[in-house]
Amino acid sequence: MSKSSASGYKNVKRVRKYEFTHRDVPAAFDGCRLGFVSDLHYRSLLKEKGLRDITRLLNNLRLDALLIGGDLHEGCEYVPDVIAALGVVKTPLGTYAVLGNNDYEACYHDILKEMERQGIHLLEHKADTLKRNGGRIVIAGVRNPFNLGQNGQSPTLSLSPDDFVILLSHTPDYAEDVPVTNTDLVLAGHTHGGQVTLFGLYAPVIPSRYGQRFLTGLRYNSNNTPIIITNGIGTSRKNVRLFAPSEVVVITLRRFVNIEHTMHYE
Repeated sequence: MSKSSASGYKNVKRVRKYEFTHRDVPAAFDGCRLGFVSDLHYRSLLKEKGLRDITRLLNNLRLDALLIGGDLHEGCEYVPDVIAALGVVKTPLGTYAVLGNNDYEACYHDILKEMERQGIHLLEHKADTLKRNGGRIVIAGVRNPFNLGQNGQSPTLSLSPDDFVILLSHTPDYAEDVPVTNTDLVLAGHTHGGQVTLFGLYAPVIPSRYGQRFLTGLRYNSNNTPIIITNGIGTSRKNVRLFAPSEVVVITLRRFVNIEHTMHYE
């Protein structure tokens, strides 16, 4: 289930909320709130005031964990500021990130240094465990999903099918290009929701091999694995958005309860 609401901040148009129910969500994580942001491209359309807005908004949302989908910057000089703004967001379970194509093309080592300084966990083809009240879920991250020669084996393959596993990938294409075995939910960005669309229904230009299929919102790969794709926040090439509003995503996890097994009969 999903719904959207105005963020209350000019520079982030909306908060898009999902409730995601799955049998592998532990009881301890029922109601857990995960924030997801991607494609800040600071400074593009996103400037200093917008960056401060994002920090305030994410803190006001009272998230349990923050997940970051990459493409943080539009210049190496902006790396410390954008990562510091995300590092100010405080969550009980921490902040976890993957990188995007912009981040691999320039300033990679600067990003690593600043993320370490801010306590942000960078997941480059590895996984981390989030623990709460005796339960656990797993967050895995893809290293450079455009280089399938080196990274064409999903980091989820070695994980347990009994765990609830979220896979962070900058591009949704990765979940179609390679088997993402043991993944229960993929989070991705990169498409910007098309950035410029015809009433949100069609994007003339979208950076995906699969065209409109992975434009935005909740989609599925060929193995029926759900993928939540965010429009992101910043812009690339031209500083304009049309019917593709900038957004922060909030996912509330719900434990699936089999009603047949919980009913009592006399």
